[in-house]
Amino acid sequence: MTSTKQTVALITGANTGIGLAVTTKLAAHGFHVIIGSRNAEAGRQATASIAASGSQASSVQLDVTSDESIVAAVSWIEREFGVLDVLINNAGILIDYVPGFTEAYKGLSTRDLFNQTFSTNVIGAACLTEACLPLLRKSECPRLIFVSSRMGSLAEATNKSTPFYSTDYKAYDSSKAALNMLCLQYARILEDQGAMVNAVCPGLVNTKLTNHAMGESPELGAKRIVELAMAEKGGATATFSDRDGMVPW
Repeated sequence: MTSTKQTVALITGANTGIGLAVTTKLAAHGFHVIIGSRNAEAGRQATASIAASGSQASSVQLDVTSDESIVAAVSWIEREFGVLDVLINNAGILIDYVPGFTEAYKGLSTRDLFNQTFSTNVIGAACLTEACLPLLRKSECPRLIFVSSRMGSLAEATNKSTPFYSTDYKAYDSSKAALNMLCLQYARILEDQGAMVNAVCPGLVNTKLTNHAMGESPELGAKRIVELAMAEKGGATATFSDRDGMVPW
């Protein structure tokens, strides 16, 4: 087991985009970051880049749609660190078919669209979080963050002034609404630990998820996630927010 008093943070989908931006910022603040990456080599490359700057980083192969991968990753973290202070459920997909935007997923049946979307965005986050509970409970200040979206807000769903009101993202939006409920469930479950469990909307960010076609920088998208990951004991919990403030559920 690695002997460390550093804050240990696991970030899923951390080898690129918002996940990598969050990981880089936390590492610069002295965290020992664990890059969870479905592609093991991509994870190792991201880890090497962060370590080259003098920060502490590790990587672990982690596919949130695979129970075997989750068990192996969490077992490795337990052996290496014995504790997990921060879990950031960042891995997610957007595969609703939108002409000119998500052409690669054209032709998916409704069942396949929802199965694939929920498998990653909701079920994967649930299975990983459940597997990490014993390690989070060993932390003196556990923090759990679900990377959500304003598009999953029930209050905003019928707001015709929102930019994507007329765009058909029904599977993605539904998955983020479900993820928000999952966040609140774990806020309840970990309340006795004084854990801080929150959902965050990074905003529209220029990443692979948006086909690099629009949005702000990943660094700006990471801002609120990093703030909550660094929160001191007794901070906000059971909230849904973005970098500008609270988002209605």
